[in-house]
Amino acid sequence: MLLLSIFSASLLLTASADFYRDAEITWGDGRAKILEGGRALTLSLDQYSGSGFQSKNEYLFGRFDLQLKLVPGNSAGTVTTFFLSSQGAGHDEIDFEFLGNSSGEPYTVHTNVYAQGKGDKEQQFHLWFDPTSAFHTYSIVWNPQRIIFMVDSIPIRVYNNQESIGSPFPKSQPMRVHCSLWNADDWATQGGRVKTDWTKAPFVASYRNFNINGCVAGSGSSCGSKSADSFNTEAWRTQDLDANGRNRLRWVQQKHMVYNYCADSNSLVGVLAGSCRGLKFRVLQSLLKLNFQHSIGFLSIVESVRVFGSKNGRRTKPYELSEFRRRQ
Repeated sequence: MLLLSIFSASLLLTASADFYRDAEITWGDGRAKILEGGRALTLSLDQYSGSGFQSKNEYLFGRFDLQLKLVPGNSAGTVTTFFLSSQGAGHDEIDFEFLGNSSGEPYTVHTNVYAQGKGDKEQQFHLWFDPTSAFHTYSIVWNPQRIIFMVDSIPIRVYNNQESIGSPFPKSQPMRVHCSLWNADDWATQGGRVKTDWTKAPFVASYRNFNINGCVAGSGSSCGSKSADSFNTEAWRTQDLDANGRNRLRWVQQKHMVYNYCADSNSLVGVLAGSCRGLKFRVLQSLLKLNFQHSIGFLSIVESVRVFGSKNGRRTKPYELSEFRRRQ
């Protein structure tokens, strides 16, 4: 397998990126605007509507880079997005969602993967910089082996293809790039406890350098194959992390991750086969090694977290569980 460092494999965004050519505004009634001759685009949200755009083409695998400057100031209740999605029942989806917060509080970067309509694979992070003061590059690498989420070429999450142990993986449905800015104050900020302050509207998020290096669905090429030409020229087809990339990923997940579905009790007591299978088996094996008294205590805590985390539904669960852990 071609093994590339995340850093050396990160291609420079090209000056030819063009929103007029590569994207189309899909909703917002004038609240989305293409600027600078196609080099930039802004999305706006007010109390009446948000806005959004999508790529003109559908893709089956590729590398997708976008520079984004998030809503500044009090962004509580707002959600800014960059994601891939297919259409219809049993859809596939790969998500970057940026959950706003009160002034001075950090944004939450919410990631998720849907395969055949099944999601609930959330991991959330707080960034190590202010994402509202300047543009930063957010990237999705999607190939048949794995999905890599990156921020400024630093990997924050890797979701591997584990179909061999029963976990579905998005690999057969072409997806478009979608971006949007919308109001979600029923769940987005502190579990819905902090609402959108409409006196601060309009809220504006800025996008630029929309760069896609992927296999266009229906273009006549075999997007899932590894022909000699594409194997040698398209790094994203087999892109993985080397030792340096794995160290960076470990640093992000140890220092900046605030929620991991693999550590959620609802996952621990669920079906073992799946993307967290290895972690679940290790936890259950550890429980077997504990004495009876300690095991009962641990299971009581797990049940308490399960009840607490599920009381308001799937969308609020990640925030509430992290808050529960911080209070212990």
